[in-house]
Amino acid sequence: METTELGSTGIAVSRLSFGGCPMGGHGWGDVSRDDFVAAIRTALDAGLNFFDTADTYGLGEGERTLGEAVAGRRHEAVIATKFGVRVENGRTFYDNSPAWAKAALEASLTRLKTDYVDIFQVHYRDDQTPFDEMVSALFELQDEGKIRHIGLSNIGTSDLNEISAYPGRFATFQNEFSLANRSHEQDIVLLSQETAMTPLTWGSLGQGILSGKYDKTSAFGAQDRRSREVYVNFHGEKLEQNLRIVEVLQQIADELDKSVSAVAIRWILDHLPNSVAIVGIKNDQQLQANLSALDWRLPPEAMTALDHVSREQENPA
Repeated sequence: METTELGSTGIAVSRLSFGGCPMGGHGWGDVSRDDFVAAIRTALDAGLNFFDTADTYGLGEGERTLGEAVAGRRHEAVIATKFGVRVENGRTFYDNSPAWAKAALEASLTRLKTDYVDIFQVHYRDDQTPFDEMVSALFELQDEGKIRHIGLSNIGTSDLNEISAYPGRFATFQNEFSLANRSHEQDIVLLSQETAMTPLTWGSLGQGILSGKYDKTSAFGAQDRRSREVYVNFHGEKLEQNLRIVEVLQQIADELDKSVSAVAIRWILDHLPNSVAIVGIKNDQQLQANLSALDWRLPPEAMTALDHVSREQENPA
């Protein structure tokens, strides 16, 4: 299994992370809790040991499912979860306060059926809680042994000064990044260069458009968030652009006898050395297709072709 170290923690994880957003059971079409549990256990059997979730995925359902699946095998799993997004009385808002960090962690530990999480991540900044106040609370939780390490999510170079004040204290950071969305690339590269944090990419398959399973005629039911136009990868000109990327992915996949999703994931891993690609996985079939992204490298000409077609979409004529 291809691995990398998370920051300077000494923790080795698979370069493919089992993403837990679909595991929440909401907004991703027809899903099955039994399928998730089976896929997680198959992943552990295969050596995939890194699982990324959040307290808001299915309002805690994602954590409950993961906790059930790793029961008896907790020592084999590296679990990253997040706090900072609250849902109360039908209202969604950000909260990084020390009180909420502590309360959110206790609730996550209960749902995950564990007494610690490996990486506790700040999901989004609330633009109210001072950074020093927030991280002091996280350091306390770390000292108590309830979290092993701290991660950040959805950050940019504008956060670098605050992060740099605590060298070596943050293990990971994650941003959206894929062939379908390279808008955070400069931030990711600079943060990787200037800190010891390991980059994690979410949206690694563009919410599924880079799997090769969809085309212009694909339709999603109302229960699938991708039916909404805010999920731009599946609508309008952006869909047309993404399908041109998929054409190139398909050609390369055919030549290399790989799945389309494996090629899309492999591009991230080769383009961002030491990164981890987070991929939402619903079942064993998707797991196997995505596991085939590991332990090989794309030929230079394939990297060039994918770089060209993805930049072409970022900067259309």
